[in-house]
Amino acid sequence: MLSRLPRLSRLRAVAVCAVPVVVLVGAAAFVPLPFSLAQPGMTADVLGENKGEPVITISGAKSRGTSGQLRMTTIEATGPDAHIGLGDVLDGWFRTDRAVMPRDAVYPNGDSVKEIEEYNAEEMRESQDTATEAALDHLGERSDDIEVALELADVGGPSAGLLFSLGIVDKLDGDGSGGDLTGGRVIAGTGTIDADGKVGAVGGVALKTQAARRDGATVFLVPKAECADAQSELPEGLRLIPVTTLKGAVDSLVALERGRGSVPSC
Repeated sequence: MLSRLPRLSRLRAVAVCAVPVVVLVGAAAFVPLPFSLAQPGMTADVLGENKGEPVITISGAKSRGTSGQLRMTTIEATGPDAHIGLGDVLDGWFRTDRAVMPRDAVYPNGDSVKEIEEYNAEEMRESQDTATEAALDHLGERSDDIEVALELADVGGPSAGLLFSLGIVDKLDGDGSGGDLTGGRVIAGTGTIDADGKVGAVGGVALKTQAARRDGATVFLVPKAECADAQSELPEGLRLIPVTTLKGAVDSLVALERGRGSVPSC
């Protein structure tokens, strides 16, 4: 006959061992964790105004009137000194409108809030200069003859580069035949850009697609390398167009506007 004593002993051991596990989990709920929580942020039409000021101002050449919108997109993240607990992380993992990201992937490790703000502002300034250079080079124009001022309050980082370049192209040349790049649509997107017009990945695209659709966009330009991320939580009614270069983005928008030619998809 089997004895019940060993079974009782095992149950007692499991119960005793379970106590410190529960204590540890309970303690973890109150310990700050090295994560940031992100959500869809603001968008801004680079063809229009932001806080009462035009985003793009051109001098030295005639600027054309435009229709439609080209909306740069952002994400909002908790600050580098925010207290993120286990409950916050678990909640973020189970929501489609939130993302849990390693804090050092959002903020340089060890930098103060002021240093991070200064760093992001510098990244934005460099992005604007490069976007202008890429746009004028695409159009065969010289920066000695045309000056472009870009102004976008309270936004940092380089991820608006592609949209800045497209806005400059639209204001100076449109689709090249008198029409607009947007075709009257609300088009959003994201992507860095270098002086040669190459588009780079940025991160957070799934949240940016949600921000874009929320603000009326029906088309979203996404760095090709991030197609899978953009598709993961793609809102209904938003069409993805992958891009690798400024020229490719312009060609895709012209083909979409005219209803002719190839428009790539993810």
